Amino acid sequence: MKDSIREKLEILAESAKYDVSCASSGTSRKHREGHVGSAHGWGICHSFTEDGRCVSLLKIMLTNYCIYDCAYCINRRSNDIRRATFTVSELVELTVEFYRRNYIEGLFLSSGVIRNPDYTMERMVRIVKQLREVERFNGYIHMKSIPGASRELVAKAGRYADRLSVNLEIAKEENLKRLAPEKDHASVFKPMSYIAQGFLESAEERRHLRHAPRFAPAGQSTQMIVGATDETDREILSLSSALYTRPSMKRVYYSGYIPVNGYDQRLPAKQPPLIREHRLYQADWLMRFYGFRSDEIVDDTDPNLDLEVDPKLAWALRHPECFPVDVNRADYELILRVPGIGVKSAQLIVTSRRYHSITASTLRKMGVVMKRAQYFLLCRELPPQTVGELNPLIVRQRLINPPKNKKQEGLRTQLTFTFPD
Repeated sequence: MKDSIREKLEILAESAKYDVSCASSGTSRKHREGHVGSAHGWGICHSFTEDGRCVSLLKIMLTNYCIYDCAYCINRRSNDIRRATFTVSELVELTVEFYRRNYIEGLFLSSGVIRNPDYTMERMVRIVKQLREVERFNGYIHMKSIPGASRELVAKAGRYADRLSVNLEIAKEENLKRLAPEKDHASVFKPMSYIAQGFLESAEERRHLRHAPRFAPAGQSTQMIVGATDETDREILSLSSALYTRPSMKRVYYSGYIPVNGYDQRLPAKQPPLIREHRLYQADWLMRFYGFRSDEIVDDTDPNLDLEVDPKLAWALRHPECFPVDVNRADYELILRVPGIGVKSAQLIVTSRRYHSITASTLRKMGVVMKRAQYFLLCRELPPQTVGELNPLIVRQRLINPPKNKKQEGLRTQLTFTFPD
């Protein structure tokens, strides 16, 4: 590798590391003769950094020059940092050579905005087009769509990329305008709508023509920064819930604010606890797979997620009237709401109870976390005290600080009967 390319790689890989929306999923394109790479099955095998960020793809920027001066971005125009720009041929060659050396299995391509959104987007489209049509690269490609880019360029990008994404950045537009005066939500929602329309048109075309080309088969994603502004978790999750109603939206990523520009007085001096980002992902999972609405997870009374317990347990402790749940009779949707029971376990319960009664030992074999679930369910055996018999505060305390031995457990049981209602 030439020294000039190596230096660009070092600079632009470092500049790209703060974008977390780079996981692969949803594409089942197999290897084809005469092509390079595959995105079959689960797509990319991920590896993660110590702070939980995905680094499995060649995660790179076309350039870290940018016409914008966003307060939270390391690549903002006013920062005095090393800058670099790849040519189209350099980035194409780098991707193919890295794949052949088994360093990567796909490409995550982002960029700062140079000249204008269309100019930047056109160069990015040339890269993915050359990878597909000239190099016959068949691996996974995730490409950032530049806010403000034209519909024609977004349509071209969707022909070659597996997933497209547009970062929303800040949940409230007034806060976005304060930290990034050149941006607004309209410039983000337009390419989102272009992607959604292309996704639907492709699906309709494939109903009539089986081998019609697919448009962004892995859908689209977006990212929001958490903790740089004063949005509550309720506001963030409400927006995420609305985004998930779009037909092509697959993932919303939450990136905990990192103070890379500590000199800017508009930004908080400290980053939020990483557990907040983790709780938002857990809440997002509940909305996507467990049938929870955002206003059930957080509401006006509790606008922020509980950092001590996961959102599902927090909801159960706020609603003791819904428990205990009889796993031998309850509907699937209600079983899903029992803390300690996941989607696969709930499906196994509903299927297995057709043939035999579900017992505590059966639940353990199914992967149910009984230390947590025991307070919220009924099965064939009589359970220990449930959340309906205990005060939710006691259950919460037991789950946060579980007893270390049986003697301590017995002492807590005695204290249960004298705890005020």
